Amino acid sequence: MGDRKASPEETHSTASASHESTSHESASHEFAPSGDFGAPPFVDLRTYHEPGYDAGGSRLAMLIWWLVQAVCFPLSSHFGHGFRCWLLKRFGADIGTGVRIRPTARFTYPWNVEIGDYSWVGDDVVFYSLAPIRVGQHWVISQESYLCTGSHDISDSRFALITGEIVIENGVWVAADCFVAASVRIGANAVIAARSTVMSSMPPEQVCLGTPCKPIKPRPMKGYTTANIPAV
Repeated sequence: MGDRKASPEETHSTASASHESTSHESASHEFAPSGDFGAPPFVDLRTYHEPGYDAGGSRLAMLIWWLVQAVCFPLSSHFGHGFRCWLLKRFGADIGTGVRIRPTARFTYPWNVEIGDYSWVGDDVVFYSLAPIRVGQHWVISQESYLCTGSHDISDSRFALITGEIVIENGVWVAADCFVAASVRIGANAVIAARSTVMSSMPPEQVCLGTPCKPIKPRPMKGYTTANIPAV
């Protein structure tokens, strides 16, 4: 028996289905070149750039510091604050008297870090110090908080690096798991409540919380007088 020939209607129907399938695949390929991930990206990370950026240290210094921090910090005694401060100073950090730094704290570029007297840095705190991070005296940053001096220009297809200094004044407490963004200044004796996201500067002597972080009330302080506070 011979094969039956397709009718003109069947041929047209098959061709139409094939054309629709090809058109659909073509459209999918155009808008999601790597699978079903939506429209093409705005940015091209192959062209990423850091306009005018200078980390402040040589590549060799960076590599040596990252090795020292990876080995010496976590293996040092839990109470070896003096040793860790000494290491940071050897790499250009300005560290005051009586500073306590836990062994799991991390500093990207120590030469961009200044920490005032009698301040405490908790476990797993990150100083992402692409730009300077300067903190005052008698200041506390609790565990897993992140000070981030770097960001990116979201309107630039080259995803340009943006950096900004962070300044935290005397007597501030940044509680656990907070994020502090670039170009932020936190006023003296403020409190940043746990898990807050600080995207703009905060006023002094205020309790601040939330995402984004906002001041909500004055910080109470029993028996506070300027006479019993050390000179700074």
